[in-house]
Amino acid sequence: MIEVTLVYSPASRVVNEMVLHLPEGSQVFDAWLASAWFPAMQAQGRQACPESSIWGRKTTPTQTLREGDRLEALRPLTVDPKEARRQRFVKQGSRSAGLFASRRPGAKSGY
Repeated sequence: MIEVTLVYSPASRVVNEMVLHLPEGSQVFDAWLASAWFPAMQAQGRQACPESSIWGRKTTPTQTLREGDRLEALRPLTVDPKEARRQRFVKQGSRSAGLFASRRPGAKSGY
């Protein structure tokens, strides 16, 4: 038996964590199936398996799990990170954003 930690965040600031004991040679798909967090997997099989990562590295449903792995379900991005940064910059303005945002009074620009 191996011990695997499953982590799933269905919404922002909500994290579900579960420790499972699975037989040696279990795959990512088997772990998600055992968690019962994704009921559609019972009927649809591997196609309904969520995008996953092990310790932050993307994985496939057929990858074999090892002792101590942390399996994470990945949510799809709702906003492109580059676009979100652009929007924050527009909202904050160029004076209050960036590396030199807090200058001493009378200091030269860029120092």
